[in-house]
Amino acid sequence: MADPLESKVQIKDFEGFSDYQSIFTLMKSFSDSRDFDSDDELWVLQFNPVYTLGVAGDPKHVLNPKQIPVIRTNRGGQVTYHGPGQIVVYPLLNLHRKNLFVKEYVNLIEESVIDTLKLIGIPNAQRMPGAPGVYVPNSDNSLSKIASLGIKVTKGFSYHGFALNVDMDLSPFLGINPCGYEHLKVIDIKTIASNCKIDKIKFVLIERLLSRLKLLK
Repeated sequence: MADPLESKVQIKDFEGFSDYQSIFTLMKSFSDSRDFDSDDELWVLQFNPVYTLGVAGDPKHVLNPKQIPVIRTNRGGQVTYHGPGQIVVYPLLNLHRKNLFVKEYVNLIEESVIDTLKLIGIPNAQRMPGAPGVYVPNSDNSLSKIASLGIKVTKGFSYHGFALNVDMDLSPFLGINPCGYEHLKVIDIKTIASNCKIDKIKFVLIERLLSRLKLLK
């Protein structure tokens, strides 16, 4: 497996748990100030507990936030939850420079997550038509969401990204309709696989993402 540090982008792996609003402000500032020749970056982090609403997010999907803050943001999609034990990845890329259309970019992100899950022993992860993200089948043939996705592209520059549930408290998802879907089940790797060491999964995920995006040297 290729070393994820041998890449064409600068990888920033944030230590500890980050404050969502602070990271969002930094990310937007980075994207707003860059030009066509600016270097791309890949941010990898975990957040303190937070609900985020996308640009078209309907507050009615926030059912019972309790003490968890709700932050309106400018990504696509509805409402989701971020918290400890979840790997969040923000690829800050010049899609024009890579000749990538948004739909293709989203597909590559989803494929990188599916690749990762296969490599750690979850072979049946899949997409769901019309509902971005990655899902795994349940015993009753329903699907549970294991990775969410919401991006923003402005002048060809992408920001925001995706989140993979690894080993987390899933109960905050009960306080929302995840991604705007009532009764959508949410799952993490720990629930269905023994291999859930977050640092190892992070390594595999970054390598698979860089490989899919052709960003390895």
